Amino acid sequence: MVIDLSGKVCLVTGASRGLGKGIAVQLAVHGAQCYVTGRNGDLMQELNKEVENSGGSGTCIPLQCNHENDEQVENVFRQIREQNNGQLDLLVNNVYSAVNHILSNINCKFWEQSNDTWDIVNNVGLRNHYLCSTYAARMMVKNKTGVIINISSIGGIRYLFSAAYGIGKAANERMARDCSLELRSHGIAFVSLMPGLVRTELMRKGIQDGIWTKLGPYAQKAETPTYVGRTVAALMSESKVELMSKTGKTLLTTDIGRRYCITDETGAIPPSMFQLNYVLYSCGYRTLSKFIPDCLRIPMFLVKVIEVLKTS
Repeated sequence: MVIDLSGKVCLVTGASRGLGKGIAVQLAVHGAQCYVTGRNGDLMQELNKEVENSGGSGTCIPLQCNHENDEQVENVFRQIREQNNGQLDLLVNNVYSAVNHILSNINCKFWEQSNDTWDIVNNVGLRNHYLCSTYAARMMVKNKTGVIINISSIGGIRYLFSAAYGIGKAANERMARDCSLELRSHGIAFVSLMPGLVRTELMRKGIQDGIWTKLGPYAQKAETPTYVGRTVAALMSESKVELMSKTGKTLLTTDIGRRYCITDETGAIPPSMFQLNYVLYSCGYRTLSKFIPDCLRIPMFLVKVIEVLKTS
């Protein structure tokens, strides 16, 4: 599949490392002018080296920003608007500042955690996504085109990590649905993108610390940030009609990957979180899972139903 994003102006928040970095680099590899935000300017400066090493034709433009600071966030969008005559084709709401807090409280119930847990988990990871979407929409509505992506998680439809984490991810799902209703008539798509397990630096540490032991070999087969970036680039190469047909929906990176025959860095195809053998293995039915082919999958709505039944 040939992907040409030349002339596209993109913004990926929280792109100094991990998932955001993988998305930004792949957008630039395919020709986009991609603004990236983060608190560590030195890390962001390294992104263009990766773009060059991959033979990319685009560029990453680092903008140092603490997304807890509303004024700094507003300045990011002002700079993009002024430098590109009001053009912004894509916003990826990815920034997240609570990973260390979540990992350090992985065995604590919500009432056992500190009183500032909500703010730590959902200030940048939820409130800021809404704020960035607001600024992006003001630019996109004028141009009658654009795409906004909230990076989601299976934690938005079933329990994962903690109550505060799940509430925030479920709210991001709802944000995509509700905002898409108001943006549809302006030709702007707003979707939620759900990767599976992603082998970020912190996830690798989690594997070493035994947090992901119940997923066994599936943790080792997890998506890389590069794979997620390739799926975002493929999504942005679609026609406006195709993109608008997806607005308000939750999209799986593995579904996009299969549609466009996208492979990971190793040439492998990552497993879907909704593969029946994957689900059975994570639920403890490891022997049974070995006899289930990868092609058998559970519909997303069924996962939601199962989650409701568990609490009834």
